[in-house]
Amino acid sequence: MQERFTGSFTQQEPIPEAGIEAAVRVLRHGRLHRYNLAGEEIGETALLEQEFAAFTGARYCLAVASGGYAMATALRAVGVVPGDRVLTNAFTLAPVPGAIAAVGALPVFVGVTEALTIDLDDLARQAGDADVLLLSHMRGHICDMDRLMAICNAAGVRVIEDCAHTMGAHWGNVASGRHGVVGCYSCQTYKHVNSGEGGLLITDDAVVAARAVMLSGSYMLYERHIAAPEAEVFERVKYDTPNISGRMDNLRAAILRPQLAALPRQVERWNERYGALERGLRGTPGLSVIERPENEAFVGSSIQFLLLDWEAAAVGEVLRRCAARGVELKWFGGVEPVGFTSRYDSWRYADAPAMPQTDRILASIVDMRVPLTFSPRDCALIARIIRAEVGAVHQAV
Repeated sequence: MQERFTGSFTQQEPIPEAGIEAAVRVLRHGRLHRYNLAGEEIGETALLEQEFAAFTGARYCLAVASGGYAMATALRAVGVVPGDRVLTNAFTLAPVPGAIAAVGALPVFVGVTEALTIDLDDLARQAGDADVLLLSHMRGHICDMDRLMAICNAAGVRVIEDCAHTMGAHWGNVASGRHGVVGCYSCQTYKHVNSGEGGLLITDDAVVAARAVMLSGSYMLYERHIAAPEAEVFERVKYDTPNISGRMDNLRAAILRPQLAALPRQVERWNERYGALERGLRGTPGLSVIERPENEAFVGSSIQFLLLDWEAAAVGEVLRRCAARGVELKWFGGVEPVGFTSRYDSWRYADAPAMPQTDRILASIVDMRVPLTFSPRDCALIARIIRAEVGAVHQAV
């Protein structure tokens, strides 16, 4: 009898009791708005910002409504204006080019490698065509950040990092989000900390931080931030920086603070599950695992593998057969976007010239979430199912 997996790929772990208790305290006093404080009280949102700045080693942090809002705010704060060209990965998700389009700028796509990271040779070719790179560490894969920063610094390109999938990850000894001028993170349900929706932005640049705070809708209450620049920096920007309200509230921050404290242990748990999956998939005929660089300390909250040069119908058959056995896989090769899965030529607000090498990679990417509600034994079972069905289809074709 065939093995079958019966777990849910969308069920997250419950919010920690400490987060629930903190949220109830906020609900009881009713001061949900981040600037609605009592006396000398420091709100949950300001405390979260202080703690996340310390966690990443950044000077400044701002908590906002979503990861997408964090990216659009970062773009505005570094000076991107309508009509500017902004480099970004061809392999990413819709909020990344969406953030560029939201500020009236033009996404310029850079290719992807078989390691699922930005193609640094292609970046070097295009680096003179834009002043900003919005770099997506898509699905938690971190490129050679030393080489990337050398390319960008030489060309005068400022880097904003989308770290939606790399909160808690590092390149060498540097936390993801700390190489560029700004790092942006998501707190959406499927990310590494869960407030349903939410985002965080970090920077060491005082002017960028002050602009971001003003953009987020601080009115003139910026002095209530404790992970922000001194008041004199705000004097330089407060009258010419528009309010585009997107604040985080104290309720979500209360939920997030205990999760942030527990994140190092959660990273260990994710990587244990990722390891079980990778070991089970390695050596499957027709399937390529993604080799992770020695310098990358990643968070295995999802896993990808490649079915390089397979026909679309054969990939679809693998997905269908795995789904019949309870394993939910996503594919980045579809012409039409499905759910969270889309590709650079799905976004018709952006000019997308043909990228045949990138198309070949995208057509091979199979993707799977790794919720912490799965056990390592679950992951070993899932790997056996994928291995069997990939093998069966590969043998048939």
